[in-house]
Amino acid sequence: MCGWMGQCGELVLPLYELMINRVLKSKVIHTDDTPVKVLDPELDHARLGRIWVYVGDTDYPYIIYDYTRSRSRDGPADFLSGYKGFLQADAYVGYDHLNKDGDIIEVACWAHTRRKFVDSQTTDAFRSIMSATIIHNLYEVEKKAKGLSSTRRYDLRQQEAKPELEKFHEWLLRQKPQVLPKSPIGDAIGYTLSNWEALSRYLEDGDLAIDNNKAERALRGIAVGRGNWIFYGSDNGGKTAAILTSLVATCKDHNINPFAYLRDVFTRISAHPVNQLEEFLPDNWKKNIENIADQS
Repeated sequence: MCGWMGQCGELVLPLYELMINRVLKSKVIHTDDTPVKVLDPELDHARLGRIWVYVGDTDYPYIIYDYTRSRSRDGPADFLSGYKGFLQADAYVGYDHLNKDGDIIEVACWAHTRRKFVDSQTTDAFRSIMSATIIHNLYEVEKKAKGLSSTRRYDLRQQEAKPELEKFHEWLLRQKPQVLPKSPIGDAIGYTLSNWEALSRYLEDGDLAIDNNKAERALRGIAVGRGNWIFYGSDNGGKTAAILTSLVATCKDHNINPFAYLRDVFTRISAHPVNQLEEFLPDNWKKNIENIADQS
């Protein structure tokens, strides 16, 4: 079974690489990561590998998973080599060096920030609730912005979200000296202030999101899967899983039946011209199927 899966992964590897190339053309990429157990013949127990997800924007709507042996910064550095655009992520220090040339612009996540304040509620209810309320107000602006053009979303944020953020920043600066740095609320305030520039960046462009929920949602399937398949059998198995899961997740994102898609792709791809591989991109495949259905 593992051998068959490996052969399937090799068969669609060129398609997977094409999807990666397309995602790297995105103006905005959402990314996140999660640990996975991997068997190692040199150890008497499973070790931890890493699955990274990279979600393209609406022009390049593909979900890519990448497997690495560890959470080293080399993983995202290799994957994002040559990328120019916005990278929305949590504040993992491994991303910091990616911004040194100015080609990759960091955008932080308000959902991740909010959770830090919520977690501090038992030890500092007032500051926790005050912060969560202000962040809630930012999300209320996003509800109004839903469905608007990029330009109109930018204008709305400037009018309504920017003043909220400016007041919040001033309040956080006043609170910081009054709390213990290592307390839950101190950690939340310190985290927010340290990442303020990246947290505020979504105000600068209507195409940017307030949070990284798009990437977090894409990792839920991996989290659920861990309870079923438990571990990857090897590093090569992790790479194969990343390839096949990328296709399945992208299919689901486009409301495509993954089984129907993969059955068709595996049947035809070996004899398909390499220069026409775009036909097998899930969104293009769906359009072709719909066109055939309309003509019949």
